Amino acid sequence: HNNKGALCRLPTEISRNVKMATDLGELLVPYMPTIRVPRTGDRVFKSECAFSYDSPESEGGLYVCMNSFLGFGREHVERHYHKTGQSVYMHLKRHVKEVRRVTKLFSNLELNRDFNGVDYEYEDEAKLVIFPDHFEIPLPNIEELPALVTIACDAVLNASSPYKKQEADSWEEEIQVSRHARSLRQQDNGVRIPPSGWKCAKCEMRENLWLNLTDGSVLCGKWFFDGSGGNGHALEHYKETNFPLAVKLDTITPDGADIYSFDEEEAVLDPHISEHLLHFGIDMLQMQRTENGHHTDNHVQPRVSDWEVIQESSLKLKPVYGSGYTGIKNLGNSCYLSTTMQVLFSIPEFQRAYVGNLQRIFDYSPLDPTQDFSTQMAKLGHGLLSGQYSKPPMKSELIEQVMKEEYKQLQRGISPKMFKALVSKGHPEFSSNRQQDAHEFFLHLINLVERNSSGSENPSDVFRFLVEERVQCCQTQKVRYTQRVDYLMQLPVPLEAASNREELIAYESKRKEAEENMRPPPEPVRARIPFTACLQAFTEPENVPDFWSSALQAKSAGVKTSRFASFPEYMIVQIKKFTFGVDWVPKKLDVSVDVPDFLDLNRLRATGLQAGEAELPDITPPIVISEDTRGEKISPEIDESSVMQLAEMGFPLEACRKAVYYTGNMGAEMAFNWIIAHMEEPDFAEPLAIPTYLEPDLPGPSFPTSSVLDNQPPEESISILTSMGFPRHHTIQALKATVSVLLHLLHVQPNSNSDVFYFPRWLIYNDHKICLSERPPKDLGYMYFYRRLSSC
Repeated sequence: HNNKGALCRLPTEISRNVKMATDLGELLVPYMPTIRVPRTGDRVFKSECAFSYDSPESEGGLYVCMNSFLGFGREHVERHYHKTGQSVYMHLKRHVKEVRRVTKLFSNLELNRDFNGVDYEYEDEAKLVIFPDHFEIPLPNIEELPALVTIACDAVLNASSPYKKQEADSWEEEIQVSRHARSLRQQDNGVRIPPSGWKCAKCEMRENLWLNLTDGSVLCGKWFFDGSGGNGHALEHYKETNFPLAVKLDTITPDGADIYSFDEEEAVLDPHISEHLLHFGIDMLQMQRTENGHHTDNHVQPRVSDWEVIQESSLKLKPVYGSGYTGIKNLGNSCYLSTTMQVLFSIPEFQRAYVGNLQRIFDYSPLDPTQDFSTQMAKLGHGLLSGQYSKPPMKSELIEQVMKEEYKQLQRGISPKMFKALVSKGHPEFSSNRQQDAHEFFLHLINLVERNSSGSENPSDVFRFLVEERVQCCQTQKVRYTQRVDYLMQLPVPLEAASNREELIAYESKRKEAEENMRPPPEPVRARIPFTACLQAFTEPENVPDFWSSALQAKSAGVKTSRFASFPEYMIVQIKKFTFGVDWVPKKLDVSVDVPDFLDLNRLRATGLQAGEAELPDITPPIVISEDTRGEKISPEIDESSVMQLAEMGFPLEACRKAVYYTGNMGAEMAFNWIIAHMEEPDFAEPLAIPTYLEPDLPGPSFPTSSVLDNQPPEESISILTSMGFPRHHTIQALKATVSVLLHLLHVQPNSNSDVFYFPRWLIYNDHKICLSERPPKDLGYMYFYRRLSSC
């Protein structure tokens, strides 16, 4: 063996089926222009195939292209050769043997197994392979190979991992300190940020909010295709003021926060972030992030048994193997990604879209498949469903591990580093190595699926449904019905409905007494909340802040209720287990919710305008238009970011401008509803004509009403939605929505071609370990996936 990082010398004997050239230099001459030495910035993938989870430890080893430095397993290297014509590859093979010492030959090679502290010896092979004739040149051959080839081979073998983190909290790239951080001037304007109730200063957005570190403005971020995100007001504010730095409000912990520099157009570090936040009344040292990406009080002691209950650690669980039973290695606080992807690829529509189209996706993948979303989704789906990376141990291994009581160590799982690097690229939260929220990652992934499903099947349609929102003016009792698209149902947790209320009151009394007398706190008591109470809280009217009543032509008290105008094939129910304390510290609610296996949502079906209800007038708030000193009209400001978002969806630019204007700059979602209602009008795409006052006959925003619930939806309505990319059958379902709905809680189950079918047994997916669950902690979940029953 050679020292660490050196090329390993191999015997010169070659198997009978391998051709050997006598003059290596002459053999390589035609290929010299295609052989490159990795430069600074080049990523060398010598640990993982671009199309599979094969590695140098796999049976066929790994082939690294000596031009692009992409890695390919034995089943995929021929595809790359035929697509690119690149002939020279370095073949890496690692043989692993359990011994008492470790000798590492390939430097910076990430291992694809969980060693659990066991010592291993590696016997490494490296050689150049020339396609299509498979000439093999053992390495090293310093005396016989051209100098350039020797330098290139040495550089590949000693290259750092493409995912190597320079900082603890970065994933692909090192986040730099902003040049504005040390010289940032903060305004003494008396702004103090409250612990809750945040809202964009320019619209109604209450999510994806960013705090400008110069003046304390709270504004929304970028708008995404699925309607999440925001209206881009944070960026708009920077363009108006040149105030460069902003921090995302729900990412603040004692370790830092997600900070973005509009001027530098990237995520940055701010060494003085603690001082900058304290200027606006936020003490970041008193906050920490929970397992779901929210915050909790540093002084609260978590219950030790919670983690054990969730993992069923007190039980000896039986591991399972094969198709659908492949685990995902934890990459460091990446459980939010693992759980989301395991559930998504248990759904037939996702299996069919990516794994069912595997060969087509791979054949038409770009030259760099590591940067192609469909390729990496297909790769991940195949890795989870094929069973190729979840094989039961040999009998000898099994006996040995049982004797050592290390049964669960035999499961290795897959390591989705390439997938995480791609889907988190450019995202200030998911590109970090901190804990994140599974709900936020799910919506982020659905956004990527939407954007990459143009012209093909969109599997995320199985989650899409319409919500009917009824807003009522409390003074006039008049109402307005609107609809919006959503992907999950968020249920509040009414603590006052706890079934063990007396027990909670007694605990709180004991806790305060212990605190006053400096004694250890009592054992925490978890609130038990009936699921029916959560469902009831969902239906309760919600106050609408800053409601403008078109009936009164003024602001008034308003309430909003939500119902379902259509139902998806899979309903995701999120239990909102987080709240904010008066000290600005977000807290996780320690609750148990008795979530049922079957969920009947029929009573939450939308009704549309009811007999006896009067609609609010279909007009917008008045827009005051000033005149300059010459008496000429000055056009009112139009939110150009919303205009461009709509234009990117294919609508005429002038129509988008009118939609944003007539909805009072209330954001792209409201403007989108206006477009749907007015796109058949003859002047739909004509330029916007703005008067000096709001004429009474001007078209205001109008929205779909209960007519979409008729048994026979108009063909023109169907045509409008299908022309926008919505599948026809889903459009009809959304418009009719007359089928009775009964949902069944989805048990994660194997693919239909699995040798062993455990359903309806519950399974526990704990990172790379998959086992039969004995006591599934259904009451402690955060997100629940329900499948619509076909018989309903």
